[in-house]
Amino acid sequence: MKKLFAVLLLGAITTANAQTHSLIKLWETDTVVAIPESILPDLKQSILYVSLINGGGWDADGKGGIARLSLDGKTYDSTWVTGLNAPKGLGLYDKKLYAADISEVVVIDNKDGKIKKKIAIENANGLNDITVDSKGIVYVSDSRKARIWRIENDVPSLYLDSIKGVNGLKAIGDELFIGAGKNFIKADKNKVIKKIIELPQGIDGIEPIGNGDFIVTAWSGYIFYVYADGHFETLLDSHTEKMNTADIGYDPIKRILYVPTFNAKKIVAYSLK
Repeated sequence: MKKLFAVLLLGAITTANAQTHSLIKLWETDTVVAIPESILPDLKQSILYVSLINGGGWDADGKGGIARLSLDGKTYDSTWVTGLNAPKGLGLYDKKLYAADISEVVVIDNKDGKIKKKIAIENANGLNDITVDSKGIVYVSDSRKARIWRIENDVPSLYLDSIKGVNGLKAIGDELFIGAGKNFIKADKNKVIKKIIELPQGIDGIEPIGNGDFIVTAWSGYIFYVYADGHFETLLDSHTEKMNTADIGYDPIKRILYVPTFNAKKIVAYSLK
């Protein structure tokens, strides 16, 4: 009886820990994308915006830009916006595309790709990810200074300081979800911080599924499914293939994940099952 109970218990544990989500590759581009760091779907225009570093990760060399890619990965415009430095995170609100570009946030007309203005961030030299809340307030992380800035009406102010390893951001309602090194945390409207989970690798991209769960990436080549209750599954491990998984884009309706592979210089689309 004891032996039977042990077998049943082991079976229950195995079932509880079973992988319940997976990624199925849909397509990938050729290796022609000049160091893609971030992808932002614009589903109204049926287009993907892709930030291109096209040089050193923090070099102010004027080689960077923003590309546009069709949702099926077949049509690619690498020169939609040029003359940036090393753009990373992207955000979209009211026909304005925001790009984090080392020390400033570049505001771009999402219709014609023309640069409207550049918002300098005080003493910043490592602007990384961007998110925009439902009111149009922009949040941008400075990974080198461990800070998060808030931009309202084009005026920046320091929002959170001493967030070690800060990178990925996602504003949802009154909460700001943050990748801080390996720690996935959130700050409420009063800036009270709560830890959700510590992941095995440093966090880059953060995308909500829509049910309280998230897809979270690590630049080194990992994609995780993080449940609302704080446990996680590993969906992809591509680090041995030297295929990075940077700041992802996600279509919550079709459940398609768009992955910029950085040094692998391609975009890969996956279906979330």
